Order: sequence, then structure tokens, then C-alpha cells
Amino acid sequence: MSIKNIRLEVMQFLEKNVDSFVDQYLIPVEKIWQPTDFLPNSQSDTFFDEVKELREIAKDLPYDFWVTLVGDTITEEALPTYESWLMDVEGIDNVERNGWSKWIRQWTGEENRHGDMLNKYLYLSGRVNMREVEMTTQHLINDGFDIGTGRDPYKNFVYTSFQELATYVSHNRVAQMAKKYGDNKLSKMCKMIAGDEMRHHHAYSEFVTRIFQVDPSEMMLAFQYMMKAKIVMPAHFLRESGEKISTAFEQFSDSAQRIGVYTAADYVDIMQKLIVKWEIDKITGLTDEAEKARDYLMKLPGRMAKISERLVIPQESHIFKWVEPARL
Repeated sequence: MSIKNIRLEVMQFLEKNVDSFVDQYLIPVEKIWQPTDFLPNSQSDTFFDEVKELREIAKDLPYDFWVTLVGDTITEEALPTYESWLMDVEGIDNVERNGWSKWIRQWTGEENRHGDMLNKYLYLSGRVNMREVEMTTQHLINDGFDIGTGRDPYKNFVYTSFQELATYVSHNRVAQMAKKYGDNKLSKMCKMIAGDEMRHHHAYSEFVTRIFQVDPSEMMLAFQYMMKAKIVMPAHFLRESGEKISTAFEQFSDSAQRIGVYTAADYVDIMQKLIVKWEIDKITGLTDEAEKARDYLMKLPGRMAKISERLVIPQESHIFKWVEPARL
């Protein structure tokens, strides 16, 4: 039987449990938080006072912080790309509406709230050129992305396991910094988003755990492939208006690294966490090729850590069209 057919068989086998995954890792619409719970209420008589307070506090947040928050928001807003990509993965059938497509739609519904909330906060803050942000978001959706997984469910679930944990780290750090600068409302918003991301990480990493139980060698090779190729961020094609594809991503990453929101050390740490979570050192019944893949994976975090220590991040901030310089 071909590798593709085995993957389909495994996906169909796991699909029987999708309803339990939905119940365990996603929250019903009526029970989960909504952006309005944390933003000034436009129906309230105190709305303008709340917005004025939000804008006053926003003046104290530093430039790189705003760049990082805008980049995080745009990444969340490009959700149509991520949903359409996942819907095309082998074993996920949206036409027949199988269990996996139900999972993707409901996961998308939860994720959609993140961009909604951050976008509204940016709009109210008065610190951001929203038209430039909106153009960048539209470009990012237009440009799509290529995360190097093809339609392979094993590789895609490695990617989503990694990426959900990375977004948890990023949003959680922004929450900590916002609190430090006295913006408790923004801190709470980002904390809530981070909680969603961690929950989603647990789901996708559980999918990988289940695959390791039934197809360990191929899952090991898929994990090695993704770590060897390196995980690219969803916004790796980021660009500002009038610029070429991908030209803004490095400067955005530099801002995030400079203030410690998401760093090369975090990348290595996530890799190590996945190796531990999936108990890579304990998996048995591997082919010779998969054993070599395991050896490669076990040594990789140490190698990557040495490389990350040598990285030099520019000290000067790139001036983005998105963010207005602070007014004195």
C-alpha cells in the first residue's frame, strides 16, 4: 500500500474520535469569551470615557511593542489562508463534511475571535495607521503562504502543533509586557488569546501522539522533515503597501526578538518541548530510516541552540508604515 493510502487510512481511523477532540479541546460558542467582553462597550454611556482611557494608556507603549502587536494581529487576520490550506489536507473532506472538516471549521471559528479583538483594540488606540494595516492584511491573504507541508496530514499536524505553541508564547509575552506598562485591559485580551492557543496546541499535539501510536516510522520521518526544513511562520510573506512579497517579515521578527516577545531561543525551546511531549526517545518499532531520523531529532535542539546564540539582532527599529511614531 502506498504511503498516501496509509495516511488516509490513519486519518479515517482517527476521525472516529473527532467528536471527542471537539468536546475536549474546543468550547461551545455560547460559553466561550467574545471580543466585546474585553473592549469598550459601544452601547454604554461610558463608551467614550473608556476609549479615552484606552488611548491615554496606549501612549506609553513603546514602538517595537506596537510593531509586534500589529504583526501578531495581521497574522491572526489572515485566517482564510490557514483554513483553506487545512481543508485541502489529505483526509479532511469539506465536501462530504467529515469529522476532520468539522474540527477545522470550529477551530477556525475560535481563532477568528483573536483578530477581531486585536483589530478593534488597534483601531481604538489611535497609535496605528489602520489603512496601512488593512492593506498589509489584504496582501497577506492575497499572497497566501507555503509552509512546506504539502497535503500531508502528518507534516501539517507537526506544523500546527509547533505554531500554536509559538503563538501562545508570543501572545503571552505581549500580555506580560502590556501589564508591565500599565495596560491591564490589553494584557487580559492577550492572555485570553494565549489560553486559546495553548488549548489548540494540546489538540494538535494529541493528534500527532495518536499517529505515533499507529504509524510511528512515517510520523517520525514527517517530524524530522519539518524540523530539517525549519518551521516558517504563517506571516512569512508579510509586506507593507507598495512593497514586494515577504519584505516586511524580517523587520517584524527583529522587533519581536528585540523586545523578547518571540526569539530564536523560543524556537529551540518549542522544538525540545515537542520532542519531550511525543516521547521521541521512547518510541519503539521504528524502521532503520526512522531510527536515523530519531537520532537526528534528539541532537537537533543542542545544535540549533548554539546557532541561535550567535544571532545578531539590529538595534535600530525599522520604521513601518503601520505604526505612527509616539507623539509627545
